[in-house]
Parts: sequence; C-alpha cells; structure tokens
Amino acid sequence: MRTNVTEDTKTGSATGKGTDRPLVDQLLEGNVAFRENEFKENPVRYRELALAQSPGVLWIGCSDSRAAPERITSAPPGELFVTRNVGNIVPAHDWSLSAVLEYSINHLEVKEIIVAGHSNCGAVKALDKDLQDPYITLWLNDAREAKARVDARMPKAVTPEDQKERTREIELENVRLQVEHLMSYPSVRQAVDEGRIEVHGLYYNLETGTLSRVV
Repeated sequence: MRTNVTEDTKTGSATGKGTDRPLVDQLLEGNVAFRENEFKENPVRYRELALAQSPGVLWIGCSDSRAAPERITSAPPGELFVTRNVGNIVPAHDWSLSAVLEYSINHLEVKEIIVAGHSNCGAVKALDKDLQDPYITLWLNDAREAKARVDARMPKAVTPEDQKERTREIELENVRLQVEHLMSYPSVRQAVDEGRIEVHGLYYNLETGTLSRVV
C-alpha cells in the first residue's frame, strides 16, 4: 500500500493517506498547491530567483528524508545551496564535492558552510554492522574514524539505552570529523583564512525538532 500525499492548501506540504495512486501524481498535485499559495503570494521574490540566485549558506547534509534543510530551518527560498548524501559525509577527496565547494565559494560567494548531521542516522548505525552492500560500505570509510574515536572512550553498548547514547555520540563525532575533512579542501581553508566564510557543524534531533551547534 502506497502513501497518498495530500497537500496542505496553505503550505503545499504533504500528508499521508493510504492509497495506491502513484506518488509522482501526488507530488505534482502538491506543486499545484505550491503555485497557488506560496508562489502566487511572493511574486517579486520568485521573479528575482528566476533571474539569479544568491544563497548565503552552503548546506552539506544527510539524504535522510526527515532532515530536509529548508523545512527544519524555515529558510526562505534561495537562502540555502544544498548538497546531501548518505551520512552527511565530506570525503577527503571527491570531484563532485570539490565542484560544489568551488562553485559556492568562488561564484555564489556564500558566507557560511554548514555540515549537518541528525539523530537516528541509518548511515551511522551501519558503521556498527557487517553490511553486504559494497558501495555503502566503501562510502562509509570516510566516517569510520568517528566510530573509532567513540570506541576509544566509550564501552560497547549493553542495553538499548546504551546503544542509543553510543549512536548519538558517533553522530556528533561524525559531524566534527566531516568538518575536519571540509577544512582539508584548499578552497575552503583559503576562504576561511581570508575571512570570507565561516564553517559550522550542526546536529538535528528528530525527536525534539531541535537544531543545535556542534562545531
């Protein structure tokens, strides 16, 4: 049974109802609500965005559907330049991310870069498992140091509560680690040293809806 996405007529947001209708049709209906409300109520802003963008922040986040940056920050359209992947990982050397950084720093001239993790992260949980997925396993190599740091200071979990706390510690450590990786990129280091950008690490708690500073 698929989940029906019925739009909130005021916000164009989706709510779930049981149905077998294709999700793409429901998303297109949500776009109708968006055009009739948000888009129509802010004509000047959307005309400006149609011509050019000038975001203030590059957001590097997790692909998790529950941690959509525009939602959890109430950021206005055009404020965030976003790249997301499994585990909010900043690989030490990556062509795709290098292009994102180069474009956002040199051309969009963002003022801040944020690495954002979140609670109950499947990628972090996968670090403690023997996965059979080859590409996920390889991808997580750039996060294993976060687990190693927590292993060094925290015993293995005995109870479910212990495991929850251990997972949270790895999630937080992963944010710190990815900020370190980010600072290893010459374009970022130079921009920070010249005072052109600031780098932050944030953490979103799914249970409370709270976004807090880690770095």
